Amino acid sequence: MANASETVISDETLAKLGELPTQTLIDALWVHDWPQTMIHGARPLFPGQKMAGRAVTLRFVYHRQDILADKPKGEESPEYVAFELCGPNEVLVASAVGPWESIGGDIKFLRLAQREVGGLVTDGSVRDTAVLKEYGFPVFCHSSTAKQGPGVMQPWGVNDVISCGGVVVRPGDAVVGDDDGVVVVPASMAETVLEVAAEREAVEQVVKKELERNPGSPGKYYPFNDATWKLYEEYKQRGEA
Repeated sequence: MANASETVISDETLAKLGELPTQTLIDALWVHDWPQTMIHGARPLFPGQKMAGRAVTLRFVYHRQDILADKPKGEESPEYVAFELCGPNEVLVASAVGPWESIGGDIKFLRLAQREVGGLVTDGSVRDTAVLKEYGFPVFCHSSTAKQGPGVMQPWGVNDVISCGGVVVRPGDAVVGDDDGVVVVPASMAETVLEVAAEREAVEQVVKKELERNPGSPGKYYPFNDATWKLYEEYKQRGEA
């Protein structure tokens, strides 16, 4: 049974999703009754970075002696296999076993920098913050840490369905990050979300513009209601939306 979604998100769609705020993506999914898909604990390590890419997943499991013995060694170790699947339009999403456990640092992530990866996301932590800043790719994590990871957990699964920060991630899903956090857009919903989110963003800009011109309670237009859509149509007719 294949783990990746059959739907492949195009680079063009990915770029457009990356232009939208994460909260707008959440709202667009909610319109279609999808659960909220913000990865809890994944905060920007370096503020001001935007990220959008297709998910490559890496799953860590708790350390056990037999797990360590059976895990492939060297270049065949799961994390290095996952790294090689990443490029500028991919984001590595790693599920840790705890928020303070390290999924890697300087030497390992040098390879992600070489592959010009689109980003790194984890509900765990990372090491060597100063060096990661020099590498330049966006990093979203619980925190930075001095702790080593191997004594607590081992990389095990590559490109299977994982749970990261309370959210299900399938390989190939769109993973979008900004200063507010990281949102997962299921591949099967990417085009629909893009449509809905773009319109919602335009409507919200109209509402904000109207409230700046005529100060009053946001409750008149927000959450969206008949008055909101009437206002939006009026602004469109005037060429202001």
